[in-house]
Amino acid sequence: MPKMKSNRAASKRFRLTGSGKVRRSKAYGSHILTKKTPKRKRSLRKNGLMHESNARRIKLIIAK
Repeated sequence: MPKMKSNRAASKRFRLTGSGKVRRSKAYGSHILTKKTPKRKRSLRKNGLMHESNARRIKLIIAK
Protein backbone atom coordinates (compact mmCIF):
# COMPACT_ATOMS: atom_id res chain seq x y z
CA MET A 1 0.00 0.00 0.00
CA PRO A 2 1.43 3.44 -0.89
CA LYS A 3 2.28 6.12 1.66
CA MET A 4 -0.40 8.58 2.73
CA LYS A 5 0.02 11.98 1.11
CA SER A 6 -0.45 15.18 3.06
CA ASN A 7 -3.12 17.57 1.82
CA ARG A 8 -1.04 20.27 0.10
CA ALA A 9 -3.75 22.96 0.32
CA ALA A 10 -4.05 22.45 4.08
CA SER A 11 -0.26 22.34 4.51
CA LYS A 12 -0.02 25.85 3.05
CA ARG A 13 -2.76 27.24 5.30
CA PHE A 14 -1.91 25.64 8.65
CA ARG A 15 1.31 25.06 10.63
CA LEU A 16 2.02 23.30 13.88
CA THR A 17 3.50 25.25 16.79
CA GLY A 18 6.27 23.85 18.97
CA SER A 19 3.75 22.63 21.54
CA GLY A 20 1.66 20.86 18.87
CA LYS A 21 -1.16 23.38 18.48
CA VAL A 22 -2.38 24.34 15.00
CA ARG A 23 -1.64 27.91 13.88
CA ARG A 24 -3.84 29.56 11.26
CA SER A 25 -4.17 32.96 9.60
CA LYS A 26 -7.35 34.94 10.14
CA ALA A 27 -10.03 35.28 7.49
CA TYR A 28 -11.59 38.42 5.93
CA GLY A 29 -8.34 40.36 5.59
CA SER A 30 -7.73 40.26 1.85
CA HIS A 31 -10.25 42.60 0.19
CA ILE A 32 -12.95 45.23 0.82
CA LEU A 33 -10.62 46.86 3.34
CA THR A 34 -12.00 50.43 3.02
CA LYS A 35 -14.95 49.82 5.32
CA LYS A 36 -12.91 47.99 7.98
CA THR A 37 -11.40 50.00 10.82
CA PRO A 38 -7.60 50.18 11.18
CA LYS A 39 -7.87 48.37 14.51
CA ARG A 40 -9.74 45.50 12.88
CA LYS A 41 -7.24 45.29 10.00
CA ARG A 42 -4.29 45.17 12.43
CA SER A 43 -5.99 42.37 14.32
CA LEU A 44 -6.50 40.38 11.10
CA ARG A 45 -2.75 40.45 10.36
CA LYS A 46 -2.01 38.39 13.46
CA ASN A 47 -2.10 34.60 13.52
CA GLY A 48 -4.72 32.72 15.48
CA LEU A 49 -4.88 29.23 16.91
CA MET A 50 -7.26 26.57 15.67
CA HIS A 51 -9.82 25.38 18.20
CA GLU A 52 -8.96 21.95 19.63
CA SER A 53 -12.10 20.31 18.20
CA ASN A 54 -11.00 21.21 14.65
CA ALA A 55 -7.26 20.88 15.29
CA ARG A 56 -7.43 17.09 15.53
CA ARG A 57 -8.77 16.82 11.97
CA ILE A 58 -6.24 19.31 10.60
CA LYS A 59 -3.32 17.43 12.20
CA LEU A 60 -4.38 14.24 10.38
CA ILE A 61 -4.59 16.08 7.04
CA ILE A 62 -1.23 17.86 7.28
CA ALA A 63 0.71 14.92 8.73
CA LYS A 64 3.62 14.09 6.45
